[in-house]
Amino acid sequence: MTGERRQETTGTPEDELLLREAEKIVVALGRMFPGLCEVVLHDLRNPDQSIRAIESNLSGREVGQPATELGLARMRDPGFPDIVQNYANRFPDGRPAKSTSIGIKNSAGQYVAAICLNLDVSLFASVARSLTNLVRTDEQEQPLTETLRARTAAELRTVIEEFAAARGQTPRSLGTPAKKELVRTLKTSGYLQVKHSVQVVTELLGVSRATVYNYLRSPDAGDHP
Repeated sequence: MTGERRQETTGTPEDELLLREAEKIVVALGRMFPGLCEVVLHDLRNPDQSIRAIESNLSGREVGQPATELGLARMRDPGFPDIVQNYANRFPDGRPAKSTSIGIKNSAGQYVAAICLNLDVSLFASVARSLTNLVRTDEQEQPLTETLRARTAAELRTVIEEFAAARGQTPRSLGTPAKKELVRTLKTSGYLQVKHSVQVVTELLGVSRATVYNYLRSPDAGDHP
């Protein structure tokens, strides 16, 4: 959007230089984010007609209109913060905005100008909601925990040993019901898809391959033939 600017007012050469330089910044920033971020230059020497330039106009204001409450506060108080950043604001039509106001002082320590940026955050609201919905997972009871990577033989050995240790035994000393439960768990968790997994199971449990397959076919192992 083409910016609006007004003629310079009479002032000290230093003040006018500061305003001219600030106007370059306003124009550049506004044109970098057209339709997204409004950038306004206020001439704080003239509060009744403070708006000197406005680029990417989103508020509907015009050059020559008066200063905002923040601008008036800055004019009254030389000790007012130089930068007031990322505060909540609203455009006249109710759209939410995020604003930053930057005060510019001359060599005498007086505020001469302010550059104000008003970002239209309403444009991001729908995007934020969409991203939230996209990454949300449903809270539900799962029959097992899924891991999206390949299992390894080392992990298989660890699972078997931890299963036995939790029962105060070694893998070989487990009773038949426990071994059947273990084999069922390994199958459900995908560990029997690991290369040479059956061989690892037979070695650790001290049973034959045929026994492992019998465990898998056994009704009480949860896998009916």
